[in-house]
Amino acid sequence: MGVDHLLLCREMQEKFLFLDKLMRFSHWFRTWDAVRNPSPKRRGREDTSGDAVSLRAFRTLVAIANHGSFARAGEVVGLTQSAVSLQVKALEEEFGTKLFDRSRRRPVLTEAGQIVLARAEEVLALYDGIARELDAEHGLTGRLKLGAIQTALSGSLPDALITMSRAHPRVRVHVAAGMSAELAVAVAAGDLDAAVTTEPVRPYPPGLIWSTLYEDNFWLVAPPGCSAATVRDVLGDRPFIRFDSRAWAGRTIDRELRRLRLVVREEMVLDSQEVILRMVAKGLGVAVLPLRHRPADLACLPFGEPQLCRRVVLLERQDRKGGALAAAFGRAMAASDAAVQAT
Repeated sequence: MGVDHLLLCREMQEKFLFLDKLMRFSHWFRTWDAVRNPSPKRRGREDTSGDAVSLRAFRTLVAIANHGSFARAGEVVGLTQSAVSLQVKALEEEFGTKLFDRSRRRPVLTEAGQIVLARAEEVLALYDGIARELDAEHGLTGRLKLGAIQTALSGSLPDALITMSRAHPRVRVHVAAGMSAELAVAVAAGDLDAAVTTEPVRPYPPGLIWSTLYEDNFWLVAPPGCSAATVRDVLGDRPFIRFDSRAWAGRTIDRELRRLRLVVREEMVLDSQEVILRMVAKGLGVAVLPLRHRPADLACLPFGEPQLCRRVVLLERQDRKGGALAAAFGRAMAASDAAVQAT
């Protein structure tokens, strides 16, 4: 028997083993759409059929643990509060133990509930991993729930979405805008698979990891014709437009102002870099911003000693809920940013 024939036989054997595994998990695959993408008609209704209930109940249990209430968990998983309660009751009857201490205002997991939660997360991770492994064999498919800060949306992200669409036409990317801090909470809770944010500044939710996409430098920007030679002189001479400290970049600016003992005369607090730059251009004040490029029509001085730098990152949970889809988007984002810098 030739080597090629032996290799072919081995390949066929591996395929048969793989198909056998698929057959054993077929009852999971038949409920894939119901569990992962419930239709509007199904939302709010209790599904009492076999393994779909178990998987969905596990997702509901995880949502309650993440969000701290049955009502909020129901919004996340697409069920009414009464349906959430029924799923918890079904789990408690199945395992013969109470999962939550209901004597408190907010549901608190019992010791048994914490055990079930840990195992539920393991089961869901294994189940969701099936799709990722199949995607690796047959090309990426699925939906990526992505968050992004405004500067990314007005920068490289649109080009990255085009690159992603061309490379992986069966992947859908749903984009939601927000500030870095609120996007981090959404990623940690599992509401988003990943987010393009500023590198986390404490405090931020636990269980997050990130990889750098690109970097911005912080600049003090002033109206055209501003002749002051130092940051201290500029800030002491003109009204200050503060970048909202709810944003992580805003916190970094505030911290450096305090460290350098720079006193400002605050006139506005805004959360949009584009709006702040327009205000500065109109002569309404000066501001400190993280910018990829120095505006040619404004006076600019490096801010910070040494000049501060902001890293823009792809933020994920430690369990990498975004998986291969988030990794593919990160590569598309890096490629698009490199192309922009080359022009």
